[in-house]
Amino acid sequence: MRATRLAFHAVLLPAIFSMAPAFAVPALQAHRAVYDLTLDKASDRSGITGISGRMVYEFNGSACEGYTVKFRFVTQIATADGTKLTDQQTTTFEDAEGKTFSFVTKSFSDQNLDKEVKGTATKETKGLKVDIDKPEKKNLELAATQFPTQHLVELIGKAEKGENFYETSLFDGSEDANKVMTTTVIVGKKAAGDKADPEAPALAKLAGDKYWPVDIAYFDTTDKSGEEVPEYRISFKLHENGITRDLTMDYGEFTMTGKLVNLSLFDQTKPCPVSK
Repeated sequence: MRATRLAFHAVLLPAIFSMAPAFAVPALQAHRAVYDLTLDKASDRSGITGISGRMVYEFNGSACEGYTVKFRFVTQIATADGTKLTDQQTTTFEDAEGKTFSFVTKSFSDQNLDKEVKGTATKETKGLKVDIDKPEKKNLELAATQFPTQHLVELIGKAEKGENFYETSLFDGSEDANKVMTTTVIVGKKAAGDKADPEAPALAKLAGDKYWPVDIAYFDTTDKSGEEVPEYRISFKLHENGITRDLTMDYGEFTMTGKLVNLSLFDQTKPCPVSK
């Protein structure tokens, strides 16, 4: 699963800053969000009879210091053959200028480490250079793209301008960290928060804040089959400060939901120093 990509568009954060859209970088709120995960629906082909779990996403940083994300995605998946516990733990850092992105992801199955992927991606003149340290050392050259926080900044900027459909791309280091994904983004009309919303207790003072309904489909640019079917898609409510909630994750053969159950807001870092 590309669970990390969901959080990044919170992180879900979504190009090169020298090519960035002409809008101010929004004040992204440093925070820790906890979501309860449940199975929404599953096809017979998936073999899945139930899913429960929890996702924890922690976002820190600023436009002058860079951005750090810590993400954990734990699920218990039930099938006719039994249950399986999966645990994905990811830490990333994106520098302030959006030129470098470091990542490490550890994937566990029934508490045993299955895989660790660690590396750094750097934007260069002709594209993206990815240096992978684990599971084995290798170097990749990929198409020019942007990193997760830039992806989010772009999304908020376009939503503020009233753009409701656009296509862009993203590298977030997920899975084998060997591909750039094309993303198709649909942004709905901005809506006011409802204090009767089931997530309102977790939102607390932010319960009345406005948000955009967002739907993002992810396509594998290396897929040469000719089938323009997304690898997966996510829908969520996006607040102006970058917080996301009311998540739906569609993997084709099954769909999960993520409901915000706890939200901690961190003190914002000091403003960027003004050069003299």
